[in-house]
Amino acid sequence: MSESTVLAVPRPSAAVETAPAAASPRLTTARGAALYIGALLGPGLLLLPGLAAAQAGPASLLAWAGLLGLSAFFAVVFTALGRAFPSAGGVIGYVSAGLGARQGLAAGWSFLAGVIAGAPVVCLIGAGYLTELTGGGRVGQAVIAAALLLTVLALAAGGMRTSATAQLLMVSLLIVVVIVAVAGSAASAHAANWTPFAPHGWLAVGHAATTLMLSFVGWEAVAPLTAQFADPARQLPRVVGITLAVTTVLYLGLAVVTIAVLGTGGGSMAPLADLLRHAIGPAGTAAGAVAAIVLTLGAVNAYVNGAAAMTGRLLGGRGPHRPAGTGAARPADGEADGRRPRPPGRLLLLAAIAGTGLPLIALYGVGLVSPVSLVAIPTTLFLTVYLGSMLAATRVLHGLARLAAVPATAATVVMLAYCGWALAVPAAIIAIVTVTGSIRRSR
Repeated sequence: MSESTVLAVPRPSAAVETAPAAASPRLTTARGAALYIGALLGPGLLLLPGLAAAQAGPASLLAWAGLLGLSAFFAVVFTALGRAFPSAGGVIGYVSAGLGARQGLAAGWSFLAGVIAGAPVVCLIGAGYLTELTGGGRVGQAVIAAALLLTVLALAAGGMRTSATAQLLMVSLLIVVVIVAVAGSAASAHAANWTPFAPHGWLAVGHAATTLMLSFVGWEAVAPLTAQFADPARQLPRVVGITLAVTTVLYLGLAVVTIAVLGTGGGSMAPLADLLRHAIGPAGTAAGAVAAIVLTLGAVNAYVNGAAAMTGRLLGGRGPHRPAGTGAARPADGEADGRRPRPPGRLLLLAAIAGTGLPLIALYGVGLVSPVSLVAIPTTLFLTVYLGSMLAATRVLHGLARLAAVPATAATVVMLAYCGWALAVPAAIIAIVTVTGSIRRSR
């Protein structure tokens, strides 16, 4: 939001969606690396480096470096969880295994809410790149974003899904666009953009890290794919290593060039379009707009369809899948049996996205909310999911994975402390799940 998927802005569910549960062909190392990279990269990369630079200036690079290190811990922990609980139903099962069923449900609802809140953000990103080309300001951007959101929801209602091949092509497109922007605009760098290094103080680095966290969501989505490797012990370290190397080069390269070329101007809604304009001239804006629209439609469609499976499970009252070895578990709607999720759950999800997304887009259009505020909600929700997963990992994992979960838990807590008012959203979800569970038990 990614997914999430994820989610990306949540791409989370997208990666899982691309690999059928009925494990037929085993994943090769190359294919696995492509899916892992696809889970971490998404349209958020088109916006977040500029927002972080505007929040913390050149010091935002410290946030990028810290999150890249944290991403390695997340990779170790979620890979171990995926191997330990291959049929655990994702984050619901992971958190349930370590903290209990109620906490698992709270994680599932928080994840789903993050997807719902992330959809309008992704659409606004795509719309921002289009208005760079056509003009129209915030109002025009909001109108285009609303049209994009409604288009994707209509496609999802009709059952359209994004294939694995399409997902990988979109990720490849994003990588190419970033490489062209970084390499082509580097000559326009200005040394003056690096001073002062921390114009808003050192605490701003924490705010930038919280904003950037959406670029590192995705490890929880690809964790279930571990069971699809022919030789996980040999392949997984290579896949994770390739994924970390590629994302490190892309993220740091884009972060450095955004500051060096755009300076404080990187806080616009279309920083990559500005870099492409420096790289290839006026055609860069059009190239950025086309890439952003394709990525927006593909990413939102992917994680809406992925989230529908979790909606079916949560609304259907089914608990998380049991860990391997504890007996068979019933598949969630539209998962292991390959069927599409039942219409009621899907339609409720689409209605929730429309009912939440359109008002948020309208508030942005009239200037009542900022991009940072919109990003804060899904970020906080996914951080909450990660906190639950890391805490659970400290209880159910052993060895290196357990050691990695400890600093990952601490870092997640620190970032949550920067979320401020947005903490009210996951707090409300946890309270509702707790009260609902207590009522059911008292009957």
